[in-house]
Amino acid sequence: MKRTTSIAAAAAFLLAASFATAKIPPPPPPTDAQKAAAEDKKKKDAEAAEKTKAAEAAAQDGAVKNYQANMKKAGKPVPKPTPVVAAAPPAAAAASPAPAKAPAKDDKAAKK
Repeated sequence: MKRTTSIAAAAAFLLAASFATAKIPPPPPPTDAQKAAAEDKKKKDAEAAEKTKAAEAAAQDGAVKNYQANMKKAGKPVPKPTPVVAAAPPAAAAASPAPAKAPAKDDKAAKK
């Protein structure tokens, strides 16, 4: 009885493994309607990101004003804000000099 059960379990495992390794066909190319919907979604996402960025900037400005007002109420000096400089673009890495040439492998030929 145990042998029959183990054979059936092995057969079921092999069948499941064959399905798991089957190749999935590629998705069909998008239609014009799907392409238009994707473009609309990109535009909406960009607009939402801009709105979020503006709301975050407004909240940060409000927090700074609140902090400065509380400092004034407490009679403490209000620190000047530190200017934030944008990071330099990675153009400096592209302008780096070319790597040096590798030395010749034949030292005897290089010495002559």
